[in-house]
Amino acid sequence: MRCAHEVGKVREAERALMARLPEGTLMQRAAAGLASVCARVMPAVYGSRVVLLVGGGDNGGDALYAGARLARRGARVHAVQAGSKIHPGGLAALLAGGGRVLRDDEAAAAIGAADLIIDGLTGIGGTGGLREPHARYAALASEAPGLVVACDVPSGVDASTGRVEGAAVHADVTVTFGTYKPGLLIDPGASYCGVVELVDIGLGPDLPDPDVVAARHEDVQPPEPGPESDKYRRGVVGIIAGGDAFTGAAVLTAGGAVRGGAGMVRFASVARPVELVRQRWPEAVTTVIEPGPHDPGVLERIGRVQAWVVGPGLGTGKAAESLLEAVLTTELPALVDADGLTVLSRRRDLLRRAAPTVLTPHAGELSRLIRADREAIEARRLEHVRRAAEELSATVLLKGSTTLVAEPDRPVRVNPTGTPRLATAGTGDVLSGLIGALLAGGMSAMDAAAAGAYLHGLAARLASAPDPGEESPISAADVIDALPAAFRSL
Repeated sequence: MRCAHEVGKVREAERALMARLPEGTLMQRAAAGLASVCARVMPAVYGSRVVLLVGGGDNGGDALYAGARLARRGARVHAVQAGSKIHPGGLAALLAGGGRVLRDDEAAAAIGAADLIIDGLTGIGGTGGLREPHARYAALASEAPGLVVACDVPSGVDASTGRVEGAAVHADVTVTFGTYKPGLLIDPGASYCGVVELVDIGLGPDLPDPDVVAARHEDVQPPEPGPESDKYRRGVVGIIAGGDAFTGAAVLTAGGAVRGGAGMVRFASVARPVELVRQRWPEAVTTVIEPGPHDPGVLERIGRVQAWVVGPGLGTGKAAESLLEAVLTTELPALVDADGLTVLSRRRDLLRRAAPTVLTPHAGELSRLIRADREAIEARRLEHVRRAAEELSATVLLKGSTTLVAEPDRPVRVNPTGTPRLATAGTGDVLSGLIGALLAGGMSAMDAAAAGAYLHGLAARLASAPDPGEESPISAADVIDALPAAFRSL
């Protein structure tokens, strides 16, 4: 797992480590790592034009010391000072190495002509929008043709949350020190970071449990059938989805479960979606249920399952509410999506249950569930997914440019495999069926949601780019077809 810590915890770990080291050691470690990455991403160091954007904090010092190292290797290094302060030791090292500080009227031309720009304007403690002249320098760097390397976090990105207010540096590479920060993994901040490189400066023993984690390939371990497996041991998932108005949701949710490794899929809906699921997925065991008043025996007629998926395309009327209530009064794990979430927004009492519950909203659905502004959710995704998990006592998977999975009192999981190609109708239904299959297979709610998001994103990438470098549009059905390849890649 890639572990990320919020700024307060990083500061505490830094203080503990610095108390055991000679003064300046930590900054020298960071500067050495930064210079090493810069040298690696440049075609050549000797003769290259390097511009340092230097604020008054420690990141400015890191940039100056790194610039001094590059200057000693033959780079032409110029520093642009933002604000009234500059790190004295770093400045002395840069000047001793042959670098110089530019006047403000020289900055724009130098930034535009640079082969490499190192962003040390602000550090991980920066919050709110960039002020002048920092905002102007950030804009010049982002528009320049040279490579931009951010020091610890791109200036203008909130390191703890990923929030961006106003101008921010768009980096090609971000070199972060000691540990990842949540804002490097969560949009909108993540979209400003480029490739993130972690430099070990020795914080590990002083860091507490992480606030956010992101899976690596080897961390995703869906259930594997063994010699004694049969369809029941592999997990039976029950799906209640679709209706006369939305038949596609039924077919896609069932497909996500079939290709997601379920031992058996039991599907129930009104007649037309059932007919279409039978045609597309003959493996599914289907049951026709009639819309109408509460039917206490409906789940028994569907048959025994180990987890439920309810909501996609189901509608939001009394019949849908009755089915959702029937599922959520069981003691089985349940996933609620789409129309089911709309019903829950007026029946939050249904979430008072002991069994695991996974909710998979996008920002609009979450805004109704927790009565928050949609734009605020998009801007502060980490804050709102945590709030939702706490308020709703559920595992909440917030879909979007960065998918987040939260449970109360646990690190939030960030999915690293997402792609804009998933922004197409029906892909959320596929995800619901896939997670339902993993729940039925015995995974915990958090693990099933996180693994499902990872495999779903991976399948979308495989479907959109079967040949490296050649992406193409995809449909939800393409994601289903690519799921076996995604599983095999693990």
